[in-house]
Amino acid sequence: MNYNPEKDYLSIDIGATYTKYALIDHSGSLKVKSQFSTPRDSVDNFLKKLYSVINEVLPNIKGVAFSVPGRIDQKEQIIYHGGSLPMLHGLSLSKIISSRYNLPVSMENSGKAGALAEFWLGNLKDIKNGAAIILGTAVDGGIILNGHLWHGTNAQGGDLSFMLSQINGAPEDPENLMFTSGSAIKMIDKIATALEFPDRTDGMRVFKAIENGEPTARKIFDQYCRRIAYMIVNIQAVLDLSRYVIGGGISSESILVPEIKHQLQLLRDENTLLRKTLDAPEILTAHFKSDANLYGALYNLLLQLDDEDLIPNTETKSKDSSENPS
Repeated sequence: MNYNPEKDYLSIDIGATYTKYALIDHSGSLKVKSQFSTPRDSVDNFLKKLYSVINEVLPNIKGVAFSVPGRIDQKEQIIYHGGSLPMLHGLSLSKIISSRYNLPVSMENSGKAGALAEFWLGNLKDIKNGAAIILGTAVDGGIILNGHLWHGTNAQGGDLSFMLSQINGAPEDPENLMFTSGSAIKMIDKIATALEFPDRTDGMRVFKAIENGEPTARKIFDQYCRRIAYMIVNIQAVLDLSRYVIGGGISSESILVPEIKHQLQLLRDENTLLRKTLDAPEILTAHFKSDANLYGALYNLLLQLDDEDLIPNTETKSKDSSENPS
């Protein structure tokens, strides 16, 4: 990374396959970005790689922000479970980095970071009640309620991967949870396998087949989007949000959000009571797409540093038209 700012923040998005990192200033201007393959063999090698990245930019940064998989104990700054990286379980990552470099450090769950990015500068800006759905290896999510990120009792609010996706599956069937049935990676693999593509991770070729109307690819894709629409209906029935944004790598595909909206409309058309009772929310593509976690991780740090200039004024009029003035 060849950049010499006066002082920026280093934002690091730890993923199952790649870890992305970027220098971003306090206003959300991304200066430079890079990535490396996430070491999965040991925590020691993982930390050594992080140290090398931080050492490279250390003179130019005034804080480090992490987006990580798993449940984050914000008080103790400990990662639990680690999501797709179970080796992170029990790791006090921010304390390790803060102690080593004497810098302010924060951590947030990847789905919640995605929601914070959209709430700060993206398509949830000025939305009092909304959600981000991040489609990738699993289904990450973050929920904004009354102008604040909702963590829940056990810091698991918005963990959409653990929503049930079917009621008649066999015990331990991975398709029972949205973790698998809502996985964009699994959907791509399923289509590539059905069409006998040599590379089962070739998302570009898979989406080309979908766009060309290949029957098997189209059927699997439509079923996938219907599952996401089901999830939105169920969240909506409980939380009554005004807007959902869809992020993750596949959100850059122009056919994704229109098909989710189409499947949502079909669900409403098939159920008169649903259509008459529940208002349909807005569904948009996330502004930051696959970079959302980098921005959201930084915003989480800025909030912890009490940068009042960057905290939205939730007292101002919201775009949530469902407000009851009484």
